[in-house]
Amino acid sequence: MKITFIGGGNMATALLGGMIKKGYAAAAMQVVEPVAAARERIAETFGVRTTGAVDAAALHCDVLVLAVKPQQMKAAVAGLAGKLTTQVVLSIAAGLRVADMAAWLGYSKIVRAMPNTPALIGLGMAGLFADPSVSHDERGQTEKILQAVGLTVWVANEAQIDVVTAISGSGPAYVFYFIEAIESAARGLGMDAAAARQLTVQTFVGAAQLAANSSEDIATLRERVTSKGGTTEAALDTFTAQGVAAGIAQGVKAANARGRALGELFGQ
Repeated sequence: MKITFIGGGNMATALLGGMIKKGYAAAAMQVVEPVAAARERIAETFGVRTTGAVDAAALHCDVLVLAVKPQQMKAAVAGLAGKLTTQVVLSIAAGLRVADMAAWLGYSKIVRAMPNTPALIGLGMAGLFADPSVSHDERGQTEKILQAVGLTVWVANEAQIDVVTAISGSGPAYVFYFIEAIESAARGLGMDAAAARQLTVQTFVGAAQLAANSSEDIATLRERVTSKGGTTEAALDTFTAQGVAAGIAQGVKAANARGRALGELFGQ
């Protein structure tokens, strides 16, 4: 499988690094990146071919990964219209719909993906949706790229990609928000900053790993930590009284709605 990345930003380089760590040949990958300094850094770091613009060699690939910002995508792919033949296009740009990209490219063999920033450390989570023209084997090719930096899940309806965006795409920021709040509370109770950070971050890491390794539902895991009349119950009762869970649900709904709105905006 030959892969060409359009754009050499953080997510593209995370995918490059992940593929190379998995044993994928650098010679089978290339990056189109207009910024000279970024091209030099990518070539030096990964040993892949780089070019400042799409050329014949760049188009000689099995998967074309669109890794530019959504507001820049229309201009970035303008030169590709009418030039694609058998390649699978994998877009990792948030919000952009398959139909809009197909219209810009004059080509429908597109997979839309929503990865998240933990992919930068190989712990990503990505949702994928494929146009019906993408074959089973071609879906597998795009999945292999994203699985180099984490886990993947396919959705049957493209609208669910907006839900993926609201949950796992934006989700790391929600976790950081909670870490900030708990760390701040710890400092407010007299804990020094270094200890507050270590206690909070490691608690999130450990709890997430425990959930990942358990076959039990999350509610059961929560109940096991919550003794009747104990400290955990006191905290959770306060969260309930303050409407924390309802606020989270409303926030995720707002992110989902914003994702749909950005799709409308970027697709113009």
